[in-house]
Amino acid sequence: MLSDFNIIPWEYDYLSPYWLYLLVIIPLFLWFRHRKGSSAEMGLKYAGTEESQLQLGQNWVKYVRWLLSFCYALTGTLLIMAMARPSHVSGYDDYEEKYQNGIDIVLSMDISISMLTRDFVPNRLEAAKKVACEFIDGRKGDRIGLVAYEGEAFTACPATIDHDILKEQINRLEPGMLGDGTAIGIGLGTAVTRLRNDSLPSRVIILLTDGVNNTGDISPIEAARLAEAKKIRVYTIGIGSRGMAPSPVFTPFGIKYQNRPVEIDEMTLTRIAEITGGKYFRATDEKSLRVIYQEIEKLEKRKIKEADYKTEAPVRPLPFLLWASIFLLLSFFIQLFYFRTHGA
Repeated sequence: MLSDFNIIPWEYDYLSPYWLYLLVIIPLFLWFRHRKGSSAEMGLKYAGTEESQLQLGQNWVKYVRWLLSFCYALTGTLLIMAMARPSHVSGYDDYEEKYQNGIDIVLSMDISISMLTRDFVPNRLEAAKKVACEFIDGRKGDRIGLVAYEGEAFTACPATIDHDILKEQINRLEPGMLGDGTAIGIGLGTAVTRLRNDSLPSRVIILLTDGVNNTGDISPIEAARLAEAKKIRVYTIGIGSRGMAPSPVFTPFGIKYQNRPVEIDEMTLTRIAEITGGKYFRATDEKSLRVIYQEIEKLEKRKIKEADYKTEAPVRPLPFLLWASIFLLLSFFIQLFYFRTHGA
């Protein structure tokens, strides 16, 4: 029902646009009323007594007269737009969306024990999982995969357009699945192998880590060279606040938290991005992490959605006629209660 009152002009297509040339009459009408507003020929006088007019003030009556002119002008404008046969996309019942020119993306996420550090709420890993799922929801038509890494790496989900399954896999990630350490090079190298040569022309890896590469048979720079050879852009994200943060530490009594310095190899992450034509970002809280994913969304713009309409465009003049009727009635009541015509 609310859509019946939508008259935002630029949201409509006009199937008979030549009627819109009549809109030039509207400013001429307003100019004419302004020039002749005080003359007897206009036939509008205040309907109350002189005492009531003095109480209200002379300017108040003038403003009501302007309001009346404005209502007449809007009524005419809306009627002209209705004659131009407006159509709106919401009126299509028989269409389908087609996605084209999508992007292959692999998320390579660090799930080492340090990702449980509590400088994010509740910790870095949960915040990263939450924001990644939000990013996935905005990438309809893209094939997205998931690689997780600690001391080793594995493909948690091949590149797919079934984003519900992908998000399920993200939410299952936990530290301790792949041994101790942070193998950034292996995490990136595994992501590179997931983007096959026969995949879509535009291929992207988003590599997220909170530490320094300290294990693995391939260095991060070597993995970046592999990505460069396959023409894969890599966006790198260092996640973690600056200074000290409550970090998990193994003890005989389980995991305890101690304030420890945040160490992220920003130089290496920046170099990876430079080699592959991507960009490095630093996320110090969940808000900035969300902004980073939004920035990557903008950098990877693409037109993927086309609407295939199977029926003729429906004409929807009703919203314009409804509003024209409302303004016409308003004009009538203003004139009825505040003005009278000569000879009445």
